[in-house]
Amino acid sequence: MGDTSGLGEPTLEEQIAAYQREFRDLDPQVEKIVNALSRLNRRMNVAYGRQTAELGITNADWEVLKALVLSGAPYRMGPSDLAKRLGLTPAAMTHRIDRMVAEGLVTRERDEANRVRVIVELTPAGREKWQEAMRMATVFESDLLQDLDQDERTALGEVLTRLLRRVEDAQPDAGGRLTDLD
Repeated sequence: MGDTSGLGEPTLEEQIAAYQREFRDLDPQVEKIVNALSRLNRRMNVAYGRQTAELGITNADWEVLKALVLSGAPYRMGPSDLAKRLGLTPAAMTHRIDRMVAEGLVTRERDEANRVRVIVELTPAGREKWQEAMRMATVFESDLLQDLDQDERTALGEVLTRLLRRVEDAQPDAGGRLTDLD
């Protein structure tokens, strides 16, 4: 098989042809959609990783910043809530928070109302990193979708949301990670 993608892997068409050769029950239309989504996801993750690296943060840092922003003002969460949201073990979350505290992206303080509880809070520097990452992502995403008109974007968003709901319904525990990505 030729490597026409330049990335060390066969084109979608070459991959599907090989699958059909080896597994005759394959629906090539389904396989093309699933493999295109998989490749798009991988390449988008690489692009986002390059953007966060430009900002001096990791994708793992970005995930914590995003979770805190999504929690709403005052952008605070307990470490166990963060770990659960990100699909991490408590030990992995502690390691991540330690690193981010040292970098000034978050603070970790005892909850004044419950001295046993710890609160992780987004710092102004962490919020600025999140905003800059969002600015960069917005440019990348606009470029990615530039060839789709508004109706196509709406239709694609609806179709992908339906697929996501189907997977979420079938695999409700699949939102987290199987292993830590640090």
